[in-house]
Formats: sequence, C-alpha cells, structure tokens
Amino acid sequence: MRNLLFTFAALSICFITDAQETFTKADELRGSITQQRAWWDLQHYKIEVEVLPEKKALKGTNTITYTVVTQQKVMQIDLQEPMNIDKVSQNNRILKVERLGNVHYIELLQKQKIGTENTLVIQFSGAPTQALNAPWDGGLVWQKDMNEKHFIASANQGIGASVWWPVKDHPADEPDKGVDLYITAPKDLVAVGNGRLIEQIVNKNTKTWHWQVTNPINSYGVNINVGDYVHFSETFEGLNGALDMSYWVLRDHLEKAKKQFKQAPLMMQAFEYWFGPYPFYEDSFKLVEAPYLGMEHQSSVTYGNNFENGYLGRDLSGTGWGLLFDFIIIHEAGHEWFANNITNKDVADMWIHEGFTAYSENLYLNYHFSKKAASEYVIGTKSSIQNDRPIIGTYNKNNRGSNDIYYKGANILHTIRQLIDDDQKWRSILRGLNKDFYHQTVTSKQVEEYISEKSGIDLRHFWEQYLRTTLIPKLEYNYSGKQLKYRYVDIIVGFDMPIQININGKTKWIQPTGDWKTFVNNNDIKSCSVKQDFLITAQVIE
Repeated sequence: MRNLLFTFAALSICFITDAQETFTKADELRGSITQQRAWWDLQHYKIEVEVLPEKKALKGTNTITYTVVTQQKVMQIDLQEPMNIDKVSQNNRILKVERLGNVHYIELLQKQKIGTENTLVIQFSGAPTQALNAPWDGGLVWQKDMNEKHFIASANQGIGASVWWPVKDHPADEPDKGVDLYITAPKDLVAVGNGRLIEQIVNKNTKTWHWQVTNPINSYGVNINVGDYVHFSETFEGLNGALDMSYWVLRDHLEKAKKQFKQAPLMMQAFEYWFGPYPFYEDSFKLVEAPYLGMEHQSSVTYGNNFENGYLGRDLSGTGWGLLFDFIIIHEAGHEWFANNITNKDVADMWIHEGFTAYSENLYLNYHFSKKAASEYVIGTKSSIQNDRPIIGTYNKNNRGSNDIYYKGANILHTIRQLIDDDQKWRSILRGLNKDFYHQTVTSKQVEEYISEKSGIDLRHFWEQYLRTTLIPKLEYNYSGKQLKYRYVDIIVGFDMPIQININGKTKWIQPTGDWKTFVNNNDIKSCSVKQDFLITAQVIE
C-alpha cells in the first residue's frame, strides 16, 4: 500500500512521558557540547597504555591531535575517578589542570589559531572502575582463564570511554583520522585492539602491540583485550573487494571458535545485502573473545556467547528462529553499520544504534532462511517491550531512553517495512542511510526525515507516536454483516497509520483514525483479524 500517505494535520501533539527526571551538573558536563568542547575538532588519538594485571591498573599517555575551530584557552577532557591525569603538556610546556569530578579543564598557554592543527600530550594512571557485570555496568574486566592466565578487557559503552583513558567523551565528535593504539602487556599474553596489527615490540618483560584504525571511531568503540589468545583468519569477497576477517580466541577454545565463527561470513553476506558495504574495509573485521557477553567495538567486536546459538542458548523471540544463529555474532556485528558507521550525535538518540541493530537480527533470518522466519522472529520480540519510558531520552544530559530502544525500535522499523510495501525500496533506504550518512554522527530527526523522504510517506505523526510517547495504538473494531467498524484509541492527535487486516482470508488495507470509520465488504464478514506485523494492539468490542 505504498501510495497511502499519512494525513498531515497542523495540530498540537500531546506527549506521554515519565515524571521529570533530575539531572546533575555532572550529567550536563558529560552530555552536552560545552564551550570547552566546542572550539576544537578531534583529528587523532595516539593511546599508549600499559596493562598491569597484578595491580588491576593502567598507566599511559594519550596524544590528542585537534584542529582549532574557534579561539579558546580552556579545553575539557574527561577521565573518571579513580583514574588520574598526572601531567599535561603542549610543545613541552607543562599545563595547568583543574579537576571538577570527572571533568578536567586544561588551561592552554599556546595561542590557539583558528584552522591550525595542534597536539596535546596527557599522561594518566590509576586503577579504573571494575566492571562486575559487563557490559551492563561498564569498566575494566579482570579475570583469569581456565589455565589461570590473565583475561582482561574493557567494556564501557554506557559508563563512557573516560572510565579508563582521557578523552573527549561525547559521541558528536570522532577523531577524523582514527586512532593508533599501543597496548603493553606481560610478554606471555597477547593484546588485541581495534583495526589492523601494525607491529609487535618486544620489551624486557612485556610486549607492545600496535593497532591502527584509519577511520573515524566513536570513543566507546576503542577497546583493549588481553589474554592467552590464538588466532585464525579468512578473506571475505565482499562488495568492496577482499575483506580481512580474523578471529582471536583463548587457546583452549580454538576448535569451538572455528566451528561457531563460520557464521561471521554469513553475517557479512546478509548485512552487505541489506545495508551496503561493510564500512571499515581499511581496518578489517575481527571477533575477539572476551570475559563478558559481547560489545560492538568498531572492527573489534567482542564475543562471549559460549560458542552456541541464541542469546546464551536462549531464543529472545520465543519462536525457535532465534536458535538458528549466534546472537552475539549477528547483533554486535550489525552495529558496524548502525552505531559505528552511523553514530548518534547524542545518546538520547541511541535507538538509532539499538533499534536498527535489533532489527538486523530478523534481516539476517530473512536473507538466510525466509521472510516468514524474519517476520515471526521480530513479532516474537514484542513480548520484551515494556513501554515504561519513551524511546528517546533527554538531550544534552547523557541520558538515553527506555530499553525499548531494542525491540520496540526493531518493531517500529518492521512496521515501516509494511507501510512501504516494497522490499526493494525498503532495502534501498537502509543502504542509502549507510551511504548518505557514511561515517557521520546524526540526530534522530535526520534519520526520521530521511526515511520519510525516501519512502514518500509522511511519517511525522508516526515518529512522534512511537519514539516520543509510550502509547501503543489500539485498534477497536467490530463487524456485522458486510460492515466493519473501526477506530484507533491510545494515539496522539493526527495519527492515522494504515494497516492490513484479514477479512474472510483476504488481505485488505484500512486507514483508521481516532474517529469511527466503516468498511463495507462485498460479502458477509465471517472472520476478521489484524496483521501482526504492525506495532499495534487490537480488540474486538461489542
């Protein structure tokens, strides 16, 4: 029903939200583009970090390269307690640092001339926050493997990269020229980071592993992994040529990994079909075993799903389809397109990361199994939707929305697929997003407007309903003889989404509003049901 447009009405829109949340000054400093952040544009990080397993501590240096946008003298750098900034210098001159909680204000001596590229060297050290339930709480994970060798990893999406290294900890600005990551660890261990391995440097009792990312990268996507790793690799012939795919796992898990990771090229096939070329051919792709469930670190996806299908062996959809793939391989790698290629400018819009990636799970099933499998899977995940808070959080406060960003987000996108009613057009929109917003940070509004424009459907009320309220539209209907009467309740003013219904075994389109409407069938209506692919509820009323 591609020609059915949403009716535009210049009417007020009511929002359903929680009680006003309380935010602190720290929330504002972390979540907003402050004056001390706005004047400089990130170009490159050179992170040199030594991992000290016995002390559960880190020490290192971050050399920041930036371009001056406007004249300023004070720079904001984030590093969370109990980590410390030990010294900051520019052109060999020591700079004054004022600390306010997790925020460090650095007073520059050198005149910051607009358009110039400068560097700043920050020395840091300390015992970072330990993640006790990664990746949910965030921090550093310090464990030992089955052979009592150290097994260490960072996982800091929510808590922020500043939990372990000094950084401009806001998603709006990524280093345009990437990151060089030097990880020093005990000599008997292997250190794995993002991008490509450039060199290994043997020291007296340690070894330094130099990894390089040439593409822009979000700060939480930078990660360190240290363990008794072995690796294997393969080449995937993708849309942009030969893609290096490598896998780093604990020594005793090599054979399990070789079997389970056969799904990685299958993932790449499906997602290149739906989303377009893998966004980081220059930096390769790898899966890295980690001492926690997993995370979408750019070009270095971490994995801890016990080498089994499902989500730790469970099907999150309850349909059986979720046991046909390894959730972590598929979901976390899906983030390479949505989170790493296209990144939210503000964490309030994190549904862009999680909604599209949760949706990628059913697209994987669509590609390798069937459209029926995909549909049943995503519909099955509706049971996870809580509608406790709106999907979009509070802007400029480091505040994301409800956990419904995952499967409410996925079902929103599945609903749009039905409205477009043209799978090739829908595929072109998904591919277009990754092409037109390639390596960009974006707002939800940009994504909303893009999909509306490319689909030819006025989705303004749709987005307001599903992203900014907790209301799920309910279709009330009854039928008698040849007549079907219907209307929406629990909707915002102006919401009139078309849906498909099944009358006597035949599919029909209707376009409900908040007012009662009547559909007249050619024959007596014996049965009527609503297609489950739409994110609505339905109730027959007398």
